[in-house]
Amino acid sequence: MSPRTLLRGITAATAAAAALSLTACGAVTSADSGSGGTGDGSFKLAPYIQQRIDDDKPMRIKLSYHDPSLAFATPIGAGMKKAGKELGADVSLIGPTGGDAAKQVSEIQTLIQQKAVDGLAVSSASSDALKPVISQAYKAGIPIISFNTDNPDSEQMGFVGQDLKGSGKAQAEQLRKDLKGDVNGKSVVVFSVDTGAGWSHDRFSGFKEGLDGSGLKIVGPVNVGNEPNSAYNTVESTMSGQSDVVAVAGLDCCSTTAAAKWVGQSGKADTITMGGFDLLTQTAEYIERGVLNFSISQNPAEQGYQAVKVLHDFLVDGTEIKGVDTGAQFITSDNLADASVED
Repeated sequence: MSPRTLLRGITAATAAAAALSLTACGAVTSADSGSGGTGDGSFKLAPYIQQRIDDDKPMRIKLSYHDPSLAFATPIGAGMKKAGKELGADVSLIGPTGGDAAKQVSEIQTLIQQKAVDGLAVSSASSDALKPVISQAYKAGIPIISFNTDNPDSEQMGFVGQDLKGSGKAQAEQLRKDLKGDVNGKSVVVFSVDTGAGWSHDRFSGFKEGLDGSGLKIVGPVNVGNEPNSAYNTVESTMSGQSDVVAVAGLDCCSTTAAAKWVGQSGKADTITMGGFDLLTQTAEYIERGVLNFSISQNPAEQGYQAVKVLHDFLVDGTEIKGVDTGAQFITSDNLADASVED
């Protein structure tokens, strides 16, 4: 089916069924009924985009990342460029340095107004902040998906990334496996760079579920922020007020490295089991030293690649947009040598 005649009208009941069937892989494949480009719950491609398709012009696909200055953005960009080269698409990674949601929204609105984008993928620190502009893009006839961070209550047409709740649950379950002896009544301290973000809520929700019945007490999640020195100081002050801690968890790349730094410097690496997320150079070093038992990679290069491919295939071939689960790879000292560092 060609995009030039494609109408993606889906009833609310069908949308609910689709969401239920894809929950396990973090995918959302349709907008709710009663909203969308045609006013009747269906999506209609913008005429200017259809004209570019008819003229066989390269598709302009933008990936709006909530903070391109983060190390995690580098492999996303690499995957995006790989897909662009393979598919002949004009791709670029955009977004505000420092994670300013208002600036991210403004940048996306400018693209919509100037008709400067044919397909859009967004990753937001705050799903609430981007929900209205996702709707604007959808109603303007621009295919729009989320990647890396999900916006399940928006008019996104799909999600490419890791199942956040599932990955948090897997992290907790692995910590339980790695812990030795009686841990009943002991504590696990959880850190996040942004406890208010939707992705953090999802991951922590899964983490709590994974610890059900373990007898462990959860402290946190404790917000550490993005600045490395400040993050470390927060970890240090938090840990100084705790006793009977047997495990530490970071819900993201930078709270993981901040907490691992403290565990390493405290001399308690032999008594504290630690798990984190992502694989920065520092993270790999902490795994190699035995400070960090494991970290979970989100495969950011694949997120960048698949975000472009999903949009390009929809535009050029009329392929239905579906969610893509990029998986959760556990990195330990056993497979570290074969893993790809993410910065």
